[in-house]
Amino acid sequence: MGTNSQRTPLTTALHGSHVQLGAKLVDFAGWDMPIHYGSQIEEHHAVRRDAGMFDVSHMLGIDLNGPGSQAYLRHLLANDVAKLTLPGKALYSCLLREDGGVIDDLIVYYFGPEHYRIVVNAGTADKDLAWLRVQADHYDIRLTPRRDLAMIAVQGPQAREKFWQAYPASRAASAALTPFQASFDGDWLVARTGYTGEDGFEIAAPNEQAAAVWARLHAAGIAPCGLGCRDTLRLEAGMNLYGQDMDETVTPLESGLAWTLATKDQRDFIGKAALLAQQPTRQLCGLLLQERGVLRAHQAVQTSHGDGEITSGTFSPTLEQGIALARLPAAVTIGDIVEVDIRGKLLKAKVVKPPFVRNGKALV
Repeated sequence: MGTNSQRTPLTTALHGSHVQLGAKLVDFAGWDMPIHYGSQIEEHHAVRRDAGMFDVSHMLGIDLNGPGSQAYLRHLLANDVAKLTLPGKALYSCLLREDGGVIDDLIVYYFGPEHYRIVVNAGTADKDLAWLRVQADHYDIRLTPRRDLAMIAVQGPQAREKFWQAYPASRAASAALTPFQASFDGDWLVARTGYTGEDGFEIAAPNEQAAAVWARLHAAGIAPCGLGCRDTLRLEAGMNLYGQDMDETVTPLESGLAWTLATKDQRDFIGKAALLAQQPTRQLCGLLLQERGVLRAHQAVQTSHGDGEITSGTFSPTLEQGIALARLPAAVTIGDIVEVDIRGKLLKAKVVKPPFVRNGKALV
């Protein structure tokens, strides 16, 4: 008998729902996930113009409990969880190495002084959990991975209204939520967060309820969407993707994430000393292609201040133009014209400040 070296892809609680809807499934970070359900472009437009939903259950929620929770997170994260005082409030932060390299980007929710939830990326979940456990040694805390929960993102200008059509009883608790705030009831969480540049909710619910939730949202007119359009939407919104726009080899200062760093106070955190010592020589900028073509990751960018590289690129369905995030020399300024090497041909692109699109509107 031969051995099968290929690992069987993991599946979320919604896998059967995706198969039933005819999704094209692909391996994403070891998970069998829908890339689209027919037309990636139509799914993109559904989110920009109406409402779409994504299975994001491959991401991992990790509950943190115990009297040392806040002190632990203030040491662990580059952003400061002491800002979170209202139950349900959330914060975006980077998880850093001692040298300032980005282990992951994540969202942390505050439930109470001794209870938080961290939501990390699928491809880094095992690495993150190992790091969190190593750093937990000197703190009175307990870490609990929540693979028993499914996560669904409902995004778009009509997302909240259509969610309330499906779940009218939830309106009272979720109507007043501001961005980066959640309401929670048992294992249900409804957060006004997302990764598309549109309004909406991200929902956590027990795995055994996930298929029924998905079906109910679909019946309310919310379009099922795959990871293909999730990528074009987040790129239009100028949002970083871990493993492309930042990773362990670059710091937030060279990844357009300086705004997530709380370095001004006395608090020490992992990576702070390295960040304070760094003189960034590169920056993450937006590019708007001025000619016909498609920008892709790893294409070389020539500027008058030296060379750079595209980290994420796509054809923007909203702008009908090539767009990208690129790591360029620090001396490059907004408005500069640079040249991108696309299969040996140099095409002109304009340096812009992301985001490209937010709330359905072009911003460049």
